[in-house]
Amino acid sequence: MYLTQVYSVYCLRLSLNRSLHVDSPPMVPGQSFSYVHGASSVSLLGQTVGQSLQAAADRWPHREALVFLQDGVRKTFSQFQEDVDQAAAGLLALGLRRGDRLGVWGPNTYHWILFQFATAKAGIILVSINPAYQLKELEYTLGKVQCKAVVCPTQFKTQRFCDMLRQICPEMDTAESGVFRSSRLPDLCMVIVTDSRQTGTVHVEDVVQAGSRQNQQELQDLQTKLSFDDPINIQFTSGTTGRPKGATLSHHNIVNNSYFVGLRLGFNWRPIRACVPVPLYHCMGSVVGAMCMALHGITLVFPSAGYDSRANLEAIQNERCNFLYGTPTMYIDMLGQPDLHKYDLSSVESGFMSGSLCPPEVMRKLKTDMNVNDMIVSYGTTENSPVTFLGFPRDNEELKTETVGRILNHTEAKVVDVSSGEVVPLGDPGELLIRAYSVMLAYWDDPDKTSEAITKDRWYRTGDIASLDRFGYCRIVGRIKDMIIRGGENIYPAEIEQFLHTHPKVQEAQISHFKIPHYVVFVDIFPLTGSGKIQKIKLREEMEKKLGL
Repeated sequence: MYLTQVYSVYCLRLSLNRSLHVDSPPMVPGQSFSYVHGASSVSLLGQTVGQSLQAAADRWPHREALVFLQDGVRKTFSQFQEDVDQAAAGLLALGLRRGDRLGVWGPNTYHWILFQFATAKAGIILVSINPAYQLKELEYTLGKVQCKAVVCPTQFKTQRFCDMLRQICPEMDTAESGVFRSSRLPDLCMVIVTDSRQTGTVHVEDVVQAGSRQNQQELQDLQTKLSFDDPINIQFTSGTTGRPKGATLSHHNIVNNSYFVGLRLGFNWRPIRACVPVPLYHCMGSVVGAMCMALHGITLVFPSAGYDSRANLEAIQNERCNFLYGTPTMYIDMLGQPDLHKYDLSSVESGFMSGSLCPPEVMRKLKTDMNVNDMIVSYGTTENSPVTFLGFPRDNEELKTETVGRILNHTEAKVVDVSSGEVVPLGDPGELLIRAYSVMLAYWDDPDKTSEAITKDRWYRTGDIASLDRFGYCRIVGRIKDMIIRGGENIYPAEIEQFLHTHPKVQEAQISHFKIPHYVVFVDIFPLTGSGKIQKIKLREEMEKKLGL
């Protein structure tokens, strides 16, 4: 009783400027070294993705689960569960089996999320493929993970998906049944198209209709054999700093990450209609978005297949969204719309932000111009499923703009000296390491890169320079690879960028990490990855060409 009373008082003191939902104190009183543990009274879940969706459909059968405005698709949880079962049985009927890899390549459409859950139900490993990939990237990805099938539209904007696949697999032209044998990609035997029927492909409607009663029974029997430790998703790293690697995630990784993220965001105690402009091929869309839907029964509203700021604002207004997803770049773009004031955004209450730190001025504008009173900041990596630090809705402005949130439940973090590997004093910068249920299984078929990233005692090396405070909040200083040493002092571009953001005329700043900041270049737009992150390799190439370096 005494311990309970003391703990309650401690929680109340913290909640004054942070949140009403404070977990147990992460730091041992008097601890002076940089280690935090997100202790929790809530247990980890031991269930698969398929079991999570089934539970949601049983609990909220008539609640709207998904809205795809551009396609005119609306699905309740019950309807979505039925579609998932049909698609999963269809995949089994076409010969795909537990452990096979199926790539989904395309923008945000209903079929993307349908196959995300259908593959999980059938024990097939989903491979999230960047819709911006060109021939070489596509062939590398499909070959690396030995994809057996690919789901894609015929084309989207300038991306001609089927044409690119035909260039890699000309055997498609003579595949009357939709099944072929590729010489360049011997594992790939099927392309499933989601829009118009094409020679040498299987149409998505044929997949949905292919499942027989026997396949449905096979699917149900399979549910008792699947393990929550099975690999279920391969997410390729964004490629901002090098060649993409296939982070392999399990049911356990993404089910629990979305569960505890949703608890902290308040998804478990209020109705949520979330506007989701972030791409599904990225962890923010597929885990923090789609999986939170399955775990917490929230409604996801997808404004458009590709990112469109005006479509986002219209979706918020017309669908009365009260929660937003986005990167700082996306929010800045919405705030920059000249007719922003014409939209009714009064339904908005809070939002989720990840990708990079948010400038204080942007945070203030989100409050005044878009009614986002409670923006929750986060930090994570694809390899961590993805979130490891997450703020609280009621964090003060300093915490929201200078930190990336507080350690997540059941997650450990430590900061170590880059050279010695020893844990640094509390508040000092060093490399951030994470150990948790959320750490990926491995990089697919890449033991060398895996051992570089994950230590023998299961600490994942983030490559980020960070510091921790005594409450478990994290400040990101920069990347190890970005660090500039000048006069014996370490200089981090992130610190310079944050200073530049204090100027009222600077909307965004990015410093080349390969050069001492000798040049200052003003640009109208940055090269971005599909998930909205600044692509530093391309930026460096552009600057070297522009400056003749």
